[in-house]
Amino acid sequence: MQIRDLPYADPGSPDVRSGLRFLIWLGRGQLGGQLRALAWGLVHFGAVMTLPYGVGFAVQAVVERSGGGLALAGGLIAVAGVAIALGDTLLHRAAVTNWITAAARTQQLLARKTADLGSALTTRVAAGEVVAVSTGDVEKIGWFVEAFSRFLAAALTIVVMVVGLLFYQPELGLLVAIGVPVLALGVLPLLPRATRLADVQREKAGRATELASDTVAGLRVLRGIGGEELFLTRYRRASQEVRRAAVRSSRMWSLISALQVLLPGVLLIWVVWYGIGLVSAGRIEVGELVAVYSAVMLLSYPLRPFEEVAMAYSFSQPSARRAARVLSLERPTGGSAQASGALPGGDLYDPHSGLLAPCGVLTAVVCGDPDAAGRLAERLGGHPADAGGLPSVLLGGAALDGLPRGTARTAVLVQDKDPVLLSGSLTELLDVPSSGAVSATTALTAAECGDVLDALAQASLDGDPMAAPITERGRSLSGGQRQRLALARSLITDPEVLVLDEPTSAVDSHTEARVADGVRALRAGRTTVVFTSSPLLLDRADRVVLVLGGEVAAAGAHRELLLREPRYREVVTRESDESADATDVPAPGRSTEALSERPSDELTDAAVDLEETA
Repeated sequence: MQIRDLPYADPGSPDVRSGLRFLIWLGRGQLGGQLRALAWGLVHFGAVMTLPYGVGFAVQAVVERSGGGLALAGGLIAVAGVAIALGDTLLHRAAVTNWITAAARTQQLLARKTADLGSALTTRVAAGEVVAVSTGDVEKIGWFVEAFSRFLAAALTIVVMVVGLLFYQPELGLLVAIGVPVLALGVLPLLPRATRLADVQREKAGRATELASDTVAGLRVLRGIGGEELFLTRYRRASQEVRRAAVRSSRMWSLISALQVLLPGVLLIWVVWYGIGLVSAGRIEVGELVAVYSAVMLLSYPLRPFEEVAMAYSFSQPSARRAARVLSLERPTGGSAQASGALPGGDLYDPHSGLLAPCGVLTAVVCGDPDAAGRLAERLGGHPADAGGLPSVLLGGAALDGLPRGTARTAVLVQDKDPVLLSGSLTELLDVPSSGAVSATTALTAAECGDVLDALAQASLDGDPMAAPITERGRSLSGGQRQRLALARSLITDPEVLVLDEPTSAVDSHTEARVADGVRALRAGRTTVVFTSSPLLLDRADRVVLVLGGEVAAAGAHRELLLREPRYREVVTRESDESADATDVPAPGRSTEALSERPSDELTDAAVDLEETA
C-alpha cells in the first residue's frame, strides 16, 4: 500500500481483543511495507557499521605503507557512504509510509465505527476520548508501527556486526559481544515505570481534552450563566496536572536517554583500555584496534532505535488500548438479521412503550422526562444506545434492528435535540442523501429560514447565502437559527419516517407556529413523529401521545387531552390540576394559542429571544 492509494477500499476487521493484538494486526496488514523498511534499514545501518572496517583498513595500509591497500580502503568507504545516503533516504520513505498508512487505516476504522454506532457512541464513550483517539492516539499508533521495522533492522545489524568482529578480531570481538547485550537491555528495568508514567500522562491529557471539548460545546450556555471563569479554572487545573505528569514522564525518558549514552561510553573505554594492552603485547595490529574502536563508537547509532521503539511502544500501548476499546463497541440489536434490504413502509410501533405512529400521520409525543424522550427517539430510529434485551421497534411489521443498517437509517431519520452542523458552506450542509422530492428552497422555506439566509447573505462575499461559510457546529449562528437549518437538512432528506426531538425549543413562539405549519404541509402523507411539549406544535399534530414512565399513558387530539387528561395538562401547561381548574382549562372554543400567552411561556420566549440576540 502506497500513500497515493489511500484511503483503503476496505480497512479490514481489526483484532480488538487487546491493544497489543491491535498493533500486531496493523503490522501484519502492511507486511510489504514493513519488509521494505527492514530491507532499506539493513542497507543503511549495515553501511554505517561498514565504515569502521574501511577506517581500520586505511590505518593499517598507512602503517604498512601499502598504496593498494589504502586505495581499497578508500573505495570501501566511498561505497559505504553512497549506501548510507541511499539506504537512509529510502528507509525514511518506507518508514513514513508505514506510519501514515497505519494511522490512515486506524482513522478509517474509527470513522466506520462512529458511523456504525451513531448516537450510541457518545453514550458509551466520552466525546473527549473519541477526539483523543482519532487525533493524538492515531499518531502514536502509527509511530510504533513505523519504528518497529527500523528497530528490527538495527537489531539485525548489531548482531551481524558483533559476529563480524568475532571473526575479524576474536579477543576484542568477544569483549564487544559481552557488552552489547548489556547496552541493549540495560534500560529494560526502567521501562515499566516509564510506561506507567506515560499512561498517567495520557489519562490526564485525555481528561483535559474531554473537559476542553465539553466546555467549547457549552460555551453559549456558560456565557449565559456566567460560568466561564469556573470552567476556565477547572481547565487550568487539569492542564497543570498534564504538565506535571509530562515532566515526570520526560525525566524518566531523559534518564533512559542518558544511559543510552553512558553505557556505550563505558564499553568504549573498556575496549580501548584492553585493546591498547593487546597492541602493546603485539597480539593485534593498530588497524584492528582502530576498526574495533570505530565500530564501538558508532554502535550508539543503531542502538537509538532501541530507545525509540521502547518509547513508541510505551506511548502507543495505552493509545492502542483506547482505540481497541472504541472499535470493540457493537451496535445493540434486538432482532435477527434479514437478507432483504427492501425499504419497509407502514406504521411505526414500539412494543416496549406501546407508542404507535400511524403511516402518513403527524404524531406528537409528550414525555414528562426530556431524557426519556431522547432515548425513545433513538429507539424509534432503530439504533438505541443500549437495547438491553428490549423488543425491536417495528416499521410496517418489520423489525428495524433486524434490517440492514443502511436500510433502517434510510427508512427512519432521527434528528436529536442538539443537531450538529458541520463547517462549510450552506450548499455543502444541505448536500445530503435524499429522495430528490424536496428541494433546498422548499425545505428552507418550510423551516422558516428566511432571516437565516439574510444573515448568511451579509456574511457572504458575493451576497449568496448558499455560499456563505458556516463555522464548526454552527457556532456563528444563534440556537434558533441552528435548529432551523438542521430541520431544513432533515426535510431535504425526505425519509419514510422523520423523528424530530424538540425541533423548535430555541425558537420564539411566532416563528414556531410558522415552522409547525410548514412542516405539516411539507410532510403531508409522510410519517412524522415530533417529541415536544409546545402547545403550538401539539395543536397542529394529527395525533398526540402522552408517554409517562416509559409507557403510553394517553392518546388523542391535543385539545381533547387538555380537557380530559390532568397529567397531560400538567406537562404541557406546567400547572397543577388545581390551578388549571381555577382559570386555565380551555373551553372547547378557546384557541390553544392563548395558552402560550401565559406568563411562564412569555418568560420562556423572552429567554429564547435573549439567547438569539446574544
